[in-house]
Amino acid sequence: MQSAVNSKLFLIGVFALSLIFSATASNAKYASLVIDAKTGELLHAVNENTRNYPASLTKLMTLYLLFEAIEQKKVGLSSRLVVSRKAANRPASKLGLKSGELIKVSDAIMAIIVKSANDVASVIAESIGGSERRFALKMTAKARKLGMSRTTFRNASGLPHRGQMSTAKDMAVLTRAIISHFPKYYHLFSRKIFIFKGRTYRTHNKVLKTFKGAEGMKTGYIHASGYNLITTAKRNGRRIIGVVFGSNTSRARNRHMKKLLNRAFRTSKFSKPAIRSKPLNNKNAAISIKNKRIWGVQVGAFYTRKPALKLAKIISKKYANVLNGGHIKVMPLQKSRNRILYRSRILGIGKRNAYRTCKILKKYDKPCLTINLHSSTEVASR
Repeated sequence: MQSAVNSKLFLIGVFALSLIFSATASNAKYASLVIDAKTGELLHAVNENTRNYPASLTKLMTLYLLFEAIEQKKVGLSSRLVVSRKAANRPASKLGLKSGELIKVSDAIMAIIVKSANDVASVIAESIGGSERRFALKMTAKARKLGMSRTTFRNASGLPHRGQMSTAKDMAVLTRAIISHFPKYYHLFSRKIFIFKGRTYRTHNKVLKTFKGAEGMKTGYIHASGYNLITTAKRNGRRIIGVVFGSNTSRARNRHMKKLLNRAFRTSKFSKPAIRSKPLNNKNAAISIKNKRIWGVQVGAFYTRKPALKLAKIISKKYANVLNGGHIKVMPLQKSRNRILYRSRILGIGKRNAYRTCKILKKYDKPCLTINLHSSTEVASR
């Protein structure tokens, strides 16, 4: 009898533990990050490298690849994309497209930005990648090129998949890349209304509607992720990027985002125009100058130093016309599990040449981020 009772208690205990582990697995992981959109300067960070489900924030990468395809003239804004049966069967949020129907690229973009339509995300993926699976591989490959080292994509919409993970930091990198690489499309993220087939869709991004200076970008939610949000905002000529992962409710998420953005804008650096330095051209020397900035580019990141140095040398030589006077610097960054990420950079080239370099490299589908370092940062060549 006692044995039967013990056995029953054991089973109850196992069941209780399974509930605990199940609940823990589905709990969202809170993270937040605020950066300067132009310089990448870190203004706030909590758990920024913690991996979580991005949910519909995923669609920013879907749009990145679509914008890229438009720039490469593979599709046009007036091109029509075919809706497959698989895409039409995607769960909400959706436009309710039918199999065999056509949708213009311009409408597809707005359906993603305003409605966050999962069926449209699949249509874009299949049209560009051939299949959503192949498109997801392209998404992950692009993430690596942009420096999103802890992000993996498995679909174009952000619908639940245990392998689809990202971080607040990586999503900020993606947001910054969209602003930098596709300025002609960036303004679309401020749209609050989208009309399709006579029906009006309104954004559910409350921060865009209620926060002074808000410009976009994307909301996201699935049960496993909690409520996610990326917001870009501009005041007094300065733009910042805020990322929040894992809030318990949409209201809490929106409230927290506003608090983070207001705090960033209240700091002295955002209350008045910054003083910019003249381009620095001091090759093979240490640079540490007060009240000045160091402009440059980051062209890659590796877990060993040798390929980082090699890539910087190749880029520096190949594009010497805009990188003349710059110096190569491999800058280590401590990651989790005692791993070090070696960032391949060319510094001291001035703001104009930094942007020119990234524009050229982007044209050839090569990764590039403009860098504007703190005046207190000591930078020695190589």
